[in-house]
Formats: sequence, structure tokens, C-alpha cells
Amino acid sequence: MNVVIVKYNAGNIRSVDYALKRIGVDAIITDDKDALLAADKVIFPGVGEAETTMKYLRASGMDSLIKDLKQPVLGICLGMQLMCSYSEEGGVDCLGIFDVPVKRFVPNKHEEKVPHMGWNTISDLKSELFKGFTHDEFVYFVHSFYVPKCDFTIATTDYIQPFSAALHKDNFYATQFHPEKSGEAGSRILENFLNI
Repeated sequence: MNVVIVKYNAGNIRSVDYALKRIGVDAIITDDKDALLAADKVIFPGVGEAETTMKYLRASGMDSLIKDLKQPVLGICLGMQLMCSYSEEGGVDCLGIFDVPVKRFVPNKHEEKVPHMGWNTISDLKSELFKGFTHDEFVYFVHSFYVPKCDFTIATTDYIQPFSAALHKDNFYATQFHPEKSGEAGSRILENFLNI
């Protein structure tokens, strides 16, 4: 299977690559248009800041390329947020694959720290991405912005308020959490994605 990780100016590419190697998959890390179009599966990772990253994607033409991909695509963390319509992080228009905005967490009380960082449960699982899951699973989050629950939500987490832990539309899947840092549950999600 030809798996490609999108190479761009956002972090966690190496940790995604290592997580894939742990489940026996050697991925290609590239920003080459032909390699991305020829891939069986594409992973769009990300740790970084939305406005700067969208500028980079537009300048390189990667924004329209990612939107036009026809094979299964998995966005992770910032990758998921960039697949949405708009982000309050820098007030920037994003790729618009999911017609929902990305909002900033606003704590209601002192003990609600931002960023939301660490292990939390995902529930209301509604996708082949979570095949084999029989109960709420713990996964690893690091984020200060969130996607509200919407028609595309396929998993929910509660921190400050309920929000979308994962999204799905057509060939596009996305997780707010980091499957590559989420132990056995994360490995299963990556395997499920590769089996779609």
C-alpha cells in the first residue's frame, strides 16, 4: 500500500511516520503533487498555527491539491482544523472541506486550562475509523482551538464543552486528537484508516 504523509511547514510528521512504522507501514513523506495524487492513502498531520500554515499551503498550491484528493485522507490535529471553513486562530479562511468553523476554547472556570492537553475519552463513535471499539477510549489531545459538534462529527469529547473529536465527509476523515501518540487505541485507528 502506498501511504503518503503530506510534507509542509507543520510539526509531528516524524511521530506519525514512527507510529506507522510500528504497525508495519513505510510511508513516503513528500509535498510532490504527483506522489500525493498517486497515493492509496494520504495523511495530513499538523502541529502549529493556522494562519501561518494556510499562507504556506496557498503559496505552494497545496491548498487546492489537498481539497481535490479522491483517495482516503486523514487530517490530524491542526490538519483537521485546516480542513474546516475558518479558524479563529489568526482569523483565517481554511480549506473548507468541512463547512464548520474552528473556535478558541474559552474557560468558564479557573481549573479549565487551555490548551486542552493530555488524555481524554472519545465517545459517540460513528465511523469505520473506530471499527472494533466497544467502549469509550482514551486518546491524547493537545489543542487550544476546537471544532463544535456538527453534521460531520463522528466522535465527541467533553472539555469545557462537548466538541468534535473526529470528523468525516466523503473521502476525508480527521481527528482532533493525536492517534500517533494515543497508544494501542491510536494504532487501531491508524490501521482502520489504512483498511478503508
